Amino acid sequence: MATDHEISHGRDITWTLRAKQAPEHISETWIGTSWIVELVAIGTRDARPFQATHLFLTSLRTTPEGMLQLVRDRWSIEVWHWIRDTQLQEDAHRYRGNGAGTMATLRTAALNLLRLAGFQSIRAGMQAVMHDITALLAMAMRQPEPSPD
Repeated sequence: MATDHEISHGRDITWTLRAKQAPEHISETWIGTSWIVELVAIGTRDARPFQATHLFLTSLRTTPEGMLQLVRDRWSIEVWHWIRDTQLQEDAHRYRGNGAGTMATLRTAALNLLRLAGFQSIRAGMQAVMHDITALLAMAMRQPEPSPD
C-alpha cells in the first residue's frame, strides 16, 4: 500500500494505492500481468467532496510507492494534454510539416503566459484577452519576477 497527499489548485486529496499480485487465472488470460491495482482518491476539489476509484491491471514490476508515482506522473501529463485539447481544440487541427510544431509551440507559449499572468482558469484567461490585443501584448512583454535568492 502507498499513499500520497496533494494540496494544490483547489484540491485537497489523499491518494491510496493498493496492489496485489495477479492470480493465476488473470495472468494466464492477460499474459504478463503481474499486479491488480486499486487507486482511491478521497478529499475535496473546489471545496466539494470528491471520491474516485480506479482499477488497473499492469505488467509493471515495481513497488506500490513506485506504481503510485508512475500513475500520478502520467495523469499530470494527461491533464496538460486535456487542457490543450478541450480549451485549444489541439486534436482538431490538421497542420502539416513544420506548421504542427510551430503551432504547438505557440499554444504552449500562450498557456504559459496565461498562467504567469495569474489566471487559474485557462478558459477565463482566454476570454479576458481574446478580443483585447493590448492585454495580450502586455502579457507577452511582461518581465519575469526576480527569484528570491
